[in-house]
Amino acid sequence: MRLDKYLKVSRIIKRRTVANEACDAGRVIVNGKQARASYEVQIGDIIETHFGDKILKVEVLNIQENVRKESAQDLYRTLSDERSKENNKFSDELGNKSSIQKNNINPDNINYNWINNE
Repeated sequence: MRLDKYLKVSRIIKRRTVANEACDAGRVIVNGKQARASYEVQIGDIIETHFGDKILKVEVLNIQENVRKESAQDLYRTLSDERSKENNKFSDELGNKSSIQKNNINPDNINYNWINNE
């Protein structure tokens, strides 16, 4: 089965066109190598997808043409599901600060008079 179709059938990626574009952009890695959408998936392959700051690594357990939503996760085993280190570093620096604190804005210096002027 083609890689883009497997990603869609297993519901790792919601749409086949998005899976195809992800492969073309080099965001899908199979067995340590960037893979094209036309790659033929085999049982035992390790697929790694990179979307935004999320990295999902799965092992192919089964290949089926059509699968119900409830049993789609039976096609693979999740090896790791994590956020990329770059974004973790950024979020750790910001911590749990509010958006005002993140942008170094002092709430005492904000002029709210314009709200009442109509």
